[in-house]
Amino acid sequence: MSVRSRETDETTMLGYPCMNRTLRDRDIPLRCNRDMRKATFEERGLPYASELAVQNLTDLYQILRWNLDEDIRFYRCTSTLVPWNSQFDLADLPDYDDIELLAQRCGRLIERHDMRFTFHPDYWCKLASTDDETVRRAVDAVEYHADWLDLMELDRSPYYGINVHIGATYGDKTATAERFRGAVKRLSPGARARLTVENDDEESLWSVPELVEEVGDEVGVPVVFDYHHHSFTDRGLPYREAFAQAASTWGDVRPATHYSEPARLHDDPDAKPQSHSEYVADLPEWLREQSDVMIEAGAKERAVLEMQTADEH
Repeated sequence: MSVRSRETDETTMLGYPCMNRTLRDRDIPLRCNRDMRKATFEERGLPYASELAVQNLTDLYQILRWNLDEDIRFYRCTSTLVPWNSQFDLADLPDYDDIELLAQRCGRLIERHDMRFTFHPDYWCKLASTDDETVRRAVDAVEYHADWLDLMELDRSPYYGINVHIGATYGDKTATAERFRGAVKRLSPGARARLTVENDDEESLWSVPELVEEVGDEVGVPVVFDYHHHSFTDRGLPYREAFAQAASTWGDVRPATHYSEPARLHDDPDAKPQSHSEYVADLPEWLREQSDVMIEAGAKERAVLEMQTADEH
């Protein structure tokens, strides 16, 4: 396996996160986010978690095939691919052999067609928390996402990233950055090699230049540039300059970026400034030329398909 690096706009990928609405709306829905509540896990345990993992990975392959047919080669997978994996090792699952084969099948498809495949653990993944137990759980979360990518036999590279936010500053950015770096150093080589970090959407939180200085330069974690978030934490930097700073942290790997537009611009004038619109209209050409772009829009894959149709015209 080799680390992916693409430099021309001819291979720019557009993608979408998690749910495929077209496939979810079928009579027999395809989805890879089957999950359960804690009480259900406590009652039904590993056999049910194993059953859901088999179903999720089976449907993930079909979702990836559909994406490929539609020339969508960037996909962010749900973090419930293997439900409650924080409570057990993958090898403990009764259907582990089947799960391994299903994961490898997905990985071969991804590799064969040079697709980009990532994860984005939710807000609960707080590597810089002041609470040791919260940090331990966050480290575990990054690790089991890395285990899934290993099971798919994908490169240990930010090309197949596990993207997080630092999030809160806990009243002291310097100390928070130090805790984040400490948590990064606790990660296994495979998890650390895939970790990326994203700028935030609140003025008091983490901007691109702060992440580049405190994380990108210090511990080598690539910075994912979120175009919409930059409007809240620009620190006086134009979009292109902020992107260039983030891109400098990716080395030989083509940067991944996020693009969305505010819902108040298109859909709901009363929506919060951070809320995403259903579709997007004005993806900058320079961003497409220099990165693979995750379209974060309410319409999911339909927003990407609409943009592709617009490109054809």
